[in-house]
Amino acid sequence: MKFSVIVPAYKEGKTIKDNLLEIRKALLESVDSFEILAVNDGSPDNTKEQIMEAAALYPEIKYAGYDKNRGKGGAIKHGVSEASGDVIGFIDADLDIDPSHLVRYYDHMEQTGCDVVIGSKMHKDSKLDYPPMRRFVSCGYYIILKVLFGMNIKDTQTGVKLYKASLIKKVAPMLKVKGYAFDIEVLALCAHEGAVIDQMPVEVVFKRNASFGRIKIGDIFKMFFDTVGIWWNLRIRRSYFK
Repeated sequence: MKFSVIVPAYKEGKTIKDNLLEIRKALLESVDSFEILAVNDGSPDNTKEQIMEAAALYPEIKYAGYDKNRGKGGAIKHGVSEASGDVIGFIDADLDIDPSHLVRYYDHMEQTGCDVVIGSKMHKDSKLDYPPMRRFVSCGYYIILKVLFGMNIKDTQTGVKLYKASLIKKVAPMLKVKGYAFDIEVLALCAHEGAVIDQMPVEVVFKRNASFGRIKIGDIFKMFFDTVGIWWNLRIRRSYFK
C-alpha cells in the first residue's frame, strides 16, 4: 500500500524543513511507498519557501499549499484531495508527537484491517509531557462526545491519525468545519459510515510555551459550539447527506 502523510502547516517557517526531513526519515525505515504532502495554510512567514527547499531535496516531499488561510480543517481537506495513497495519515507540523507513531499506526492498520487509527492521550499506555489544563479540556470533550454522538472515543484532538483513503475521500467533501472541531467532524462522519476506529497509545512532548500553545480560550468556546453544530447537522438536520 502507498502511504500519504498530510502535514498542515501555518507559520512554521522556523522548523518545518527539518521536521519534514524527520518525518521522511521515519517513514523511509519501514514504509516501502509513501509521499509527504506539506500543506502551507496561507502562512505569512517563510513556511512556503522552507517546504519548497525540503521538496527540492527529496521527491517524496511535496508542496501542497495556497495563499489564503483556511484553518487546519481546510488544510487537511485540501491535502486529502491531493493525496494518492491507499492510506492517508495526518500529523501536526510541530512534531510534539514523534513521526515514528505514523509507522506503528500504519503497521497496526495493515495487521488488523481497521478503517481508522487515532492516537489517544487517554489511552492507559500513553506517556505525556502535557499541560494539565489541556488534559482537563480533553476529558471534558470526551464526555461531550459520549453524550452527543455515542462514540467511545476518549480523545479526538491528538495530532496523529490514519484513515483508509476510500473512507476519508468519501467523507472529506461533506466536511463543513474549518477549525479545531474538524477532527470531531471527521470521526463522527466515519462512525456514521460504520468505520472501525482503533485508539492507540501516544507519546506527547509539548514544545510550545503556553498552556494551550496557539489555542486561545475563544478557540475552545468556538470548538464547543462547532461540536454542537456538527451534532445538529448530523442527527437533526441530516444536512451532510442531502
